[in-house]
Amino acid sequence: MTSLAREIARWARARFDEPLPGGIARKVQLHILDATSIAMAARVEEIGEQILRAATISGGEGPARVLGGIGGKSTSGLAPTAAAFANAGLIHALDFDDIHDGARLHPTAVVLPAVLAVADLIGSDDSERLSRAVAVGSEVMCRMGELTEPAGTGAGSGWFLTQLYGYVGASIAAGLMLFLNEDELVSAIGVATMQAAGARQAAYGAGSTARSVYPAFAAEGGVRAALLAREGFVGPEEGLEGEAGLFPLYLGHQLDAAQTRRLVDDSSAWSFLATDVKRWPCCRLSHTYVAAAIDLRAQLGDSRPERIIIDVNRSANRLCQPAGPRRRPSTLVDAKYSIPFMVAFTLERGAPTLDSLTVDVLKNLEILATADRIEVRETGIDNAGHPEAVVTVESEGRTLTSSIDTLAPMSESAIRDKIALCVARALENTRDLIENGPVPLT
Repeated sequence: MTSLAREIARWARARFDEPLPGGIARKVQLHILDATSIAMAARVEEIGEQILRAATISGGEGPARVLGGIGGKSTSGLAPTAAAFANAGLIHALDFDDIHDGARLHPTAVVLPAVLAVADLIGSDDSERLSRAVAVGSEVMCRMGELTEPAGTGAGSGWFLTQLYGYVGASIAAGLMLFLNEDELVSAIGVATMQAAGARQAAYGAGSTARSVYPAFAAEGGVRAALLAREGFVGPEEGLEGEAGLFPLYLGHQLDAAQTRRLVDDSSAWSFLATDVKRWPCCRLSHTYVAAAIDLRAQLGDSRPERIIIDVNRSANRLCQPAGPRRRPSTLVDAKYSIPFMVAFTLERGAPTLDSLTVDVLKNLEILATADRIEVRETGIDNAGHPEAVVTVESEGRTLTSSIDTLAPMSESAIRDKIALCVARALENTRDLIENGPVPLT
């Protein structure tokens, strides 16, 4: 009986060996540009400095480039695993990277850094080959996430699926870029499952900044798995479906025949098509609530909200509890993950941007006072994808309600505007670093 890893390896190699359809090729290139620009913007932030210092110390110098450079270091790059970690951390650090809503994972933040690292290792500048590797690795991640149908409870709810499935997606993408044959690719997938992790307490709790780098572990692990396979290391062939494989251990069940077919179906449309570029730099589950708050802010005009009620489902309620730290977050990472804080911020300041949503807002008295007026009710039906956001505001005898259950994808023009803004912010902050020195680490 053919193992699941071998079926995936055969499917991945077949997809990789063919030119990408025009729509997918253009979309992948746009997402690569988006991710790169975000990494550049994150590079000059305090959290970017922390990521790069740790990656440099732990990985050492090497041929793999870091997006945005390494600052004052004399070297031009890092070891491949360290560069993969650094770039993935930078892409995700600002909570601005792309996401597949139904799968609840961020594919490009994991797969692109893995492919870039091994491309630099082998000295490849083949952009078409790189795009195909990113597309196929991302597609595997998206399909695995879709099969899980993640919600607030049940299979997958306790794991960062970006990280858990990212080990597999990154190992495949890096392996394809390294010219691995079928057996070597199967071994890379097996080694990837041996590293699989992604406990989600960093998101459920408060006070940690670690949620900003979880994709980096998968990018690093995927590169390591592919390199081990290239050197002849043989991984467990049934690392996905075996008795102690990824699916039974982490999700509590095997894939049935129908799910397996969906995972390696050549006739299926590309799941990556459903991956969206983020419009605002905050947790995707809060985006419908931000949109509702933008609508209500326009309706309120000069009036002040006296009472605010947020109706949520189980998934969205994860971003509202524990109540105290969500209303008064201690870190910017927590603020971006908090629905109450993001609603309060948007009612006071408007749509969040990299320039407006900074660490200074954590002590803004008006935003905090508005956040304290928020009541949360778990009334909605839980589901994969966007939660339906219902926000009600009482002010001066009026009751205003905004309900939003879906968001239109960003247009290509809007995505290019976002890319330009991220690059401009990076360049502006780089000039500040040169003139005033690096951001102090705390």
